[in-house]
Amino acid sequence: MKQPRQMPDKSWNTPRWKGIARPYTGADVDRLKGTVQIEYSLARAGAEKFWKLLQSQPLIPALGALNPNQAVEMAQAGLKTVYLNVCQLNGCNPSAYGDAPNPAHSVPAVVRAVNHALLRVDQVFHSRRQSARDWMLPIVAEGDPVFGDSISGFDAMKNLIEAGVAAVHFDDQLPAARRCGSTDAKTLIPVEDAIQKLISARLAADVMGVSTVIIARTDAESAAYISSDHDERDRKFITSERLPGGNCLYKGGLQAAIDRALAYAPYADLLWCEMSELDLEKARKFAEAIHAQCPGKLLAYNCSPRFHWRAKLNEDDIACFQRDLAAMGYRFQFISLAGYHMLNLSMYQFAKDYLQSGMTAYSQIQQLELEMAKQLGHDRVRRDETSGTSFLAEVGAIQNGNQPDPKSHQLRLVGHGEPDEVDYNDGEATERTPLPQLSPSPEPAPLPMAAAAD
Repeated sequence: MKQPRQMPDKSWNTPRWKGIARPYTGADVDRLKGTVQIEYSLARAGAEKFWKLLQSQPLIPALGALNPNQAVEMAQAGLKTVYLNVCQLNGCNPSAYGDAPNPAHSVPAVVRAVNHALLRVDQVFHSRRQSARDWMLPIVAEGDPVFGDSISGFDAMKNLIEAGVAAVHFDDQLPAARRCGSTDAKTLIPVEDAIQKLISARLAADVMGVSTVIIARTDAESAAYISSDHDERDRKFITSERLPGGNCLYKGGLQAAIDRALAYAPYADLLWCEMSELDLEKARKFAEAIHAQCPGKLLAYNCSPRFHWRAKLNEDDIACFQRDLAAMGYRFQFISLAGYHMLNLSMYQFAKDYLQSGMTAYSQIQQLELEMAKQLGHDRVRRDETSGTSFLAEVGAIQNGNQPDPKSHQLRLVGHGEPDEVDYNDGEATERTPLPQLSPSPEPAPLPMAAAAD
């Protein structure tokens, strides 16, 4: 079998890798490749697309998705990336109220599922000669394993690249004590351990031949403990000897986060400081400190749902918040738990309306879907639009030697789970009681007593 081609060191001397350090050589990468060359097309295309966006757009907004359906909706709405993280995926898992699943398995599985959904909807619309939209959103995902040392970053990155990820973020929390989001009293690992995790992740990407975007996240701003005092860079923030559990007290804060981010900068493409509170001035100080030593370094910001936005900012400030952050260099901005909150709130609101007003509540949702399909081009009102049913029908027609009808997807059959258009005039029932308002009533009318007793 032909031996894999050795990657020369000069291949890293390009604008893509400006400011990125590797404590290994192309020969080291070549030695770990093996004899079989595998092409990771989704991961490669996603990474290149995401990096191009980072270089060409002042702001890349994104939302956290819970499932493939949400990712498809994000693509249809016009977003350019999708975000996946462990905390949100655990929240939608059936075991969320018991033992959480191992994110080493859950995140790659959801990355695969999202890519599969995006590929299918791309195939559906391409088969109709409607390929103007780019459905293949780059996926940004969490890469931190629950257990293991810094070497585990290699396997985490490898699994995610195989699933088709575009970018991966790694934090500096102790895995066994990891706390999600903007919470306090976090436990850190030493700076050197966090750096080694980033290096092992980069090595995995190089071995697999993919320019995966690496995001280094620090949780030092809200940390209270550190697992070891062996790294000299950590000692000025350590305020006690070892505690009975083995950790040391740690004085977290903005300066601790800045010091750590600067230490990670040579090994990451973007830096992310997870903030414990909504504070634009603190974000500005962090950005200025980073850019004073690393001019042009790309930054990421979690517009966390844990922040009480209306309590901290007025409407004008909220409207300008992301634009102001972008001016500071925060290129990638996302709402980490958006899918979780939207799914739960929307279902709760609909369930309450349905309980009080029955099918009136559903007819309002259905009418809203029809209006969105008509006005905004939203296709989800017809299940076969993006589920692949019509695509599989075309597959069957082709394999049977028939020519698919290019307009077949425009047909709707009454009684097959789609809105009945026969008795409607421009979305309204003819010679019947008019449909209710599109927006749910704050106080839905109660059902008649006879109906409520059934």
